[in-house]
Amino acid sequence: MHQDSIVITEEKIHPDAVALLKDYRLCYTGARFSQEELVALVEREQPVAILSRYGQINEQVQSASRKLKVIGRHGVGMDAIDQAAARRLGVQAIAATGSNSQSVAELALGLILACARRICWLDARMHEGHWDKQGYVGFELSGATLGVVGCGAIGRRVARFGQAIGMRVLVNDPYLDGHQLPEGVTQVELEALLTASDVVSLHCPLDDSTRNLLDARRLGLLRKGAIVVNTARAGMIDEAAIREKLHAGELHLGLDCFVHEPINAESPWVDTPNAVLTPHIGGTTNGGLRGMAVGAAQNILSVLRG
Repeated sequence: MHQDSIVITEEKIHPDAVALLKDYRLCYTGARFSQEELVALVEREQPVAILSRYGQINEQVQSASRKLKVIGRHGVGMDAIDQAAARRLGVQAIAATGSNSQSVAELALGLILACARRICWLDARMHEGHWDKQGYVGFELSGATLGVVGCGAIGRRVARFGQAIGMRVLVNDPYLDGHQLPEGVTQVELEALLTASDVVSLHCPLDDSTRNLLDARRLGLLRKGAIVVNTARAGMIDEAAIREKLHAGELHLGLDCFVHEPINAESPWVDTPNAVLTPHIGGTTNGGLRGMAVGAAQNILSVLRG
C-alpha cells in the first residue's frame, strides 16, 4: 500500500475512479471549501496528484506540495488550472478529453428545444393555472440553420443532432481542415455563421482567442429571435450585452455556465426573460460523472506509473 496521497477537490467521486486509485490515500476537500483551505490541505498532505473538479488550482495550490506530479481534471475545461504555473513547476495538467461529450451535447440539444418551444415558460404558466394555447407559436427547427462554434467531440454530436432533426448545419472551427469536418456540414467564418444561423451553439474552450467571443457587436449580427446556447465555458459571451438583448425580446438563450458562480437571488440573471438557465450541469449525468472521474483517475495513473 502506497503512503502517497491524492487530493480530490470534491466531496466524493464515482466509485469506479475510487477503485482505480485504491493504492493511494484519497483526501477530499468536501463540497464547499475556500482557496485557503485547499492550500492548507495540499500543504498538509503533500499529495503526488490533485484530482480537480472544483476550486482554482493556482500556483499557490500547486507549489504547496513538493511531491506534486500531476493534476487530473475532472472534465475537459482547463481554465481553473494555472497551466503556466504547472509548466514552471514541472507538473503535468491533463484534461479528461471526451469524458462528458455525450452528456454536454444532450444538454445543448435540450436547451435548444426548450428555447424553440418555450417549454420552461409554458410549464411555469401551466403550474400557475394558465392555458396559453391561444396565441402561442413555437419555432420549428426542421429546415432552420444551426451554427456550431467549435467542432470537437461535443460539437460534432450537436451537429449530428441538428442534422437528425432536419437542420442545415454550419460550423466554425479554425483548427479543422475541410476533410476533418462531419459529413454534410459547411465550414464558414464566425461572422458569416452568426448572420446566417437561427440557432448558435458554443462548443469551444475558453482561451485568449475565444474570451468575449460573442461581444455586443457580434451579438448584433444575430437574427431577431435567434437562439444562443452555451454549454461550454463562461466568459465567451458578454453577459451584460446579451441580457440587454434578452430584455428587448431580440434573442433566446440557453445557458449552463456563468462568469460568477453560483448565482444567487441578487444576480441579474434571476429576472432575465427569454433565458433557460441551468446550474453548470452539462456533464452531470450518470455516464458523464463516471467518464470524467475515471478519465481523470486514468490520466493521474498514467503519469504516476510513468
